[in-house]
Amino acid sequence: MPKKVAVIYAVFIVLILTICYLSITVGSFAVHPAELLSTLLHINPNEQYAILLFELRLPRIVTAALVGLGLGIAGSVIQAMTRNGLADPGILGINAGAGAAIVGYMLIFQGQTETTSLLAAMGMPFFGLIGGILAAIFIFIFAWHAGNLDSGRIILVGIAINSGFSAVSLYLSLKMNPNDHEMATVWKNGSIWSANWTYIQAALPWLLVLIPFLLMKSGLLDTIRFHEDTVKSLGVSANIEKVVLLTACVGIISACVAISGSMAFVGLIAPHISRRLAGVLHRHSLLLSGLIGMFLVLCADFAGKLLFQPSEVPAGIILAIFGVPYFLFLLFKQKKTVH
Repeated sequence: MPKKVAVIYAVFIVLILTICYLSITVGSFAVHPAELLSTLLHINPNEQYAILLFELRLPRIVTAALVGLGLGIAGSVIQAMTRNGLADPGILGINAGAGAAIVGYMLIFQGQTETTSLLAAMGMPFFGLIGGILAAIFIFIFAWHAGNLDSGRIILVGIAINSGFSAVSLYLSLKMNPNDHEMATVWKNGSIWSANWTYIQAALPWLLVLIPFLLMKSGLLDTIRFHEDTVKSLGVSANIEKVVLLTACVGIISACVAISGSMAFVGLIAPHISRRLAGVLHRHSLLLSGLIGMFLVLCADFAGKLLFQPSEVPAGIILAIFGVPYFLFLLFKQKKTVH
């Protein structure tokens, strides 16, 4: 790894640790650093601090970090696979497909299982995977042209799929009882308020398996960025590899959506920043994209919690406030390049 890239990695790790520290210590109930350390190390722990840290703030921080890491890496892979810098799990409708399936799961099993039970939590990523794969199938059907994915058509198809699944999700949520409907509405906006260790345990196996798998495929991602004829001449079966990569991405996205709702634009912004800082080679930029995604979600959650006290704004809304202008900027820039 070049020295410049190693320094960039170190800077983002320090930034992530800093925002984690601020998220633990700053809030409506401030935590003194000395008390924090003694509670974390279980040396004369303060009972109130223990509940605050281990039941409320730490699960929230871990959830935000995992979601940001997963979406950042998945977004980078999808952009490489589609050869489209505007591709994002949220814009393509994969988030919406996974979300609609999870809302359906909530509707079917409402009142029958405790949401804090591990079995109930484990079911959500599986349902999300089904919805995400269904969205991916629609993308392949309608964006496939002349034996390849049309990088221009894929955005239009994604927007249509996103709208369709969002409508299904809204319809299903309206069938719920008022309490579940309110919970589903908050969750769909990308909220980490209800983060707990059970949800983290449910999502962790997916991320521990699929993220290293995608990192090992970084060399392949550099290959499939080229034109289809070039890829075939190198002996790579591009379409089969794309299906495998997309399935892995959908698995990661489903796990992330299950524990945090829809976090749009993380998979759009993080890969762009990563490529600008570390270059286009995925062996340098892929993991960095995950770290940047982690930093973005942690910052969004911290800002939503701190800036609007005593109320809180979901991290997904904070990300959308910055993500929409950035998407329009990229769209304008791409249009200018074409002309």
